[in-house]
Amino acid sequence: MKKYNRTLLAAAFIAALGVTGCGSDGSDGAQGEAGTPGAPGADGTPGTPAGSVVTTVENAYDFTLTLAPTDIVVVGTDPFSLKFTATGKGSGGADVPYSGLERVALYVTSQSANTTDTGAPMLWTNHALANDFGSSMYCNLEGSTTARDGSVVDACTLVEDPANPGTYTGSWAHDGNAPVVLASGDANDLVRVMIRVYDVTMADGTAVSDKILSTPVDFIPATGELAISAKDSVSNAACIKCHSPMEGYADTDMRISNIGAHHNYQKVENCVACHNPAYAGGQDDPAVGFNVNFNAMIHTIHAGHHIADSLTGDAKDMFGGIGFPAELNECTVCHDSGTQWNDNIYAEACLSCHVNVNLKTGENHRGIVPASDANCSGCHGAGSLSPMQAHSVDRRAAFENGLVLEVASAEVASDVLTVIIDVKLNGAVAADGTDLTQYLNKAKAGDDILIGTLDSNGDYVRGLSINTASNPEMFVVQSGKLTLTKALNPNQLDGKILSVSSEMNMCGNTTTDMVVVNTKLAEGAGTDTGACDVPVPANIVTKFFMFDAVAAKGVLTEDNLRFVSPELTAYTSPTQAGNDRTTADEAKCNACHGNLSHIKSPNHGVTNFTQCADCHNNNYAGSYHADVYKQAGVDADGEPTFEVVEGLTYTNRDLVTVAHRFHSGLFAGSTGAGIYLGTDGETWVNYPATKTNCQACHKDANAAGDAMPFFSGTGTLTSGRTAIAISGGEFISPVAEACRSCHAHSGPAALAHFKSNGATVTGDNVMSAAGVPIESCATCHAEGKTYGLDKVHSGAAH
Repeated sequence: MKKYNRTLLAAAFIAALGVTGCGSDGSDGAQGEAGTPGAPGADGTPGTPAGSVVTTVENAYDFTLTLAPTDIVVVGTDPFSLKFTATGKGSGGADVPYSGLERVALYVTSQSANTTDTGAPMLWTNHALANDFGSSMYCNLEGSTTARDGSVVDACTLVEDPANPGTYTGSWAHDGNAPVVLASGDANDLVRVMIRVYDVTMADGTAVSDKILSTPVDFIPATGELAISAKDSVSNAACIKCHSPMEGYADTDMRISNIGAHHNYQKVENCVACHNPAYAGGQDDPAVGFNVNFNAMIHTIHAGHHIADSLTGDAKDMFGGIGFPAELNECTVCHDSGTQWNDNIYAEACLSCHVNVNLKTGENHRGIVPASDANCSGCHGAGSLSPMQAHSVDRRAAFENGLVLEVASAEVASDVLTVIIDVKLNGAVAADGTDLTQYLNKAKAGDDILIGTLDSNGDYVRGLSINTASNPEMFVVQSGKLTLTKALNPNQLDGKILSVSSEMNMCGNTTTDMVVVNTKLAEGAGTDTGACDVPVPANIVTKFFMFDAVAAKGVLTEDNLRFVSPELTAYTSPTQAGNDRTTADEAKCNACHGNLSHIKSPNHGVTNFTQCADCHNNNYAGSYHADVYKQAGVDADGEPTFEVVEGLTYTNRDLVTVAHRFHSGLFAGSTGAGIYLGTDGETWVNYPATKTNCQACHKDANAAGDAMPFFSGTGTLTSGRTAIAISGGEFISPVAEACRSCHAHSGPAALAHFKSNGATVTGDNVMSAAGVPIESCATCHAEGKTYGLDKVHSGAAH
């Protein structure tokens, strides 16, 4: 309760008690005569109207704390002062003053130029750490509090203005100035102030989940003007691409939802309040193994398993298994704000990823021992050794049109399918006689042009693909085209939809004028990867062709095989309803992964899900793991070991099952590749996003208000399927298979729930589609229902 509220309440009790005697003589006195009424008293001060303030909030994002730079003194010799306002959501969702704060913590940092020749050009200084006080300063009603270690520490005194509820001031009543004041600080340097709020509850008295943190305010103390940090080269939006956004906050106040350290400090600006040079060091300490300064620590964490063999101590234990989902060389995946990452060259940032380099001895640095960071730019400031070029940043943009395949037509005559594909190589029409097999990544073997049909469910049926190993002569360009042929059984395509795509993986090299290179003509020919700098997938749009029995739709051939002419039927996924069942959004996947090419490289040159579905479907017996593994422990080298999770197997090979299982740790093999289950079988290791955030991958519902694209109100997937045929002749139902492929719904209780609501799963031995009942999932889980997916999988963390 606020101080002034206590005073007013005490006064009210005293006034009430003042009209009674303090004791009794045991008998009632005689009734006196009525006197003359006194004059009416003066009107009292009006009370606060009901609903004009709040003392609870239901969500962290309903609480807003506002700081004004002109109300903050944290630099110089003037006494510390602080003023801020707090609001919460009142009736109707309006922002009204929040009354009753009793404890906050204040974090203050300054950004100043580095006057030495070591480290970043600009440095953060935490004021409290510089004053040997800790990372922050508490403010509360008493002016002292108990710290996390149990000791009693001085605090600033927090007071709410009785005349202006929700307005608070902080002052220092102890010896000297407050520890967040940097006496030697320059009033012209940028200062960042952040407040953490404690003890805020919901109406039922339980604590609000998530930390309540103010939006950090950056300003120049000398003028009170807001400022922009010169060091923020990584935005919160960049982190959110993988870690998910926190629910409820405006786009202008984006917060990261899924950072486990310290139970989530939500913003990059918050993290640097502690992770700054005051805590730097440790990279050379084998027991620690990493530098906790933010720039260095983030590099080490995200390099993870790439540098695990060179990590030691805590770094190896905590970060050694972390797999960065994008290409590690693509600095701009994270560094999306400015070019500081390329322009500011200093050892601390580089060594946190290049951990096997020793600049004191020159080991793994060509023997070069720089005298200081001032020497680094001599080699790395520009040219081929600059971060931009040495890391081949944005090389995928250059590779995108290295090999372009445009499916021109697909025709059938005399039981032979002929597919014509236009070819562009390195930006020009491929010359006659160009043998594309000489440009292939030598590590890749298998089908190159993916050709198949779609069954009645829209699943891919393999069997018509053409590979370079068996048909090298078909991959020689003539007149700028490839002419591919495949013998068919009579009427094999009648009434069928044909799919044509590619998984050709070419040899790319960023050091040559030609993006795609001929490995026969390049140094390294004949090796496993030839002259490949990186595998480059062919740029192709999957096209579908319908071979329909209705002659009016196309051309009737002499042998009575019908097809619809290409200009009428060549269309790209997903423009034909029913064929593209992919409800995931490749752009969303690429927000985290950067591209799908490197994920399946070097064996598969793919860029989209229609290509992936050529293998990941229920008509193909391969490409799946029936068993589920979890981490069993670690071996003598500290590497994780794995064991089978008993009683949990999968037979479905559909792309949705594979994708769900992989991202929830149920697809990893005996080596625990990628994302896997922890030793408890419950923890998902290496998945960065909020687990209920389906929209992180799936397409959004459209503006017309249609159901979420991966679950419609009819209780079936958007393809309208009621049964899935799997290997062995069994049939299963679609929704439960999709849901149980996520680890959160994979246990025996979930399975019992699915089956009690009409699901048919692997092992039920239902051998016909007619034997699969309709699932009743939509009764409870369709959009708008109490337990609808739009609610329980709301898309962000609370």
